[in-house]
Amino acid sequence: MSIPKHPEPAKLVVGCIMNEKSLVEILFPFLEKEFGPVDMISRWLDFAYTDYYYKEMGSPLFRKVFVFKPLVSQEDLALIKEKTNGIEKAFTVAGKRSINIDPGYLVSSRFILATGKEYSHRIYIGKGIYADLTLMYSKKDGFKTLPWTYPDYASESMISFLSKVRDKYLLDLKAEKGKTDD
Repeated sequence: MSIPKHPEPAKLVVGCIMNEKSLVEILFPFLEKEFGPVDMISRWLDFAYTDYYYKEMGSPLFRKVFVFKPLVSQEDLALIKEKTNGIEKAFTVAGKRSINIDPGYLVSSRFILATGKEYSHRIYIGKGIYADLTLMYSKKDGFKTLPWTYPDYASESMISFLSKVRDKYLLDLKAEKGKTDD
């Protein structure tokens, strides 16, 4: 018999796609108000892997990834996605989003994204939201992509950034465990 145990808290990672880089200055306070202080921010990453968002958001598109200091409960991912959907709506102009926000979380063994789109490898987590196993981590190989991993999350620059996030997460987790041991 397996004995249920509460999972480790996770590092909240929020990717934002936009075509006007200046929007990040307006977006940043929304994100910090909702999720707490930012711990790490990626450089600007070109988003030219698909034209899926062009009709709605224009082109060229860019991604910036924000990582937050407070660790979150893995079970809160659906609620977090609801909050980011609300922020997206605040940035809607004439029925079109100007920012796409992709929240997810990172733990030592994997990186998960939240999505409203159902598919065979996605697990329903409530509130109309699915958890997408995007990357898996092994000590031998680091982050490994999967057949369905989005190309931007499979890129060398993204995996390099997420590897740094994982290193920071492990330090944060150790510090949090030290607090509870006192």
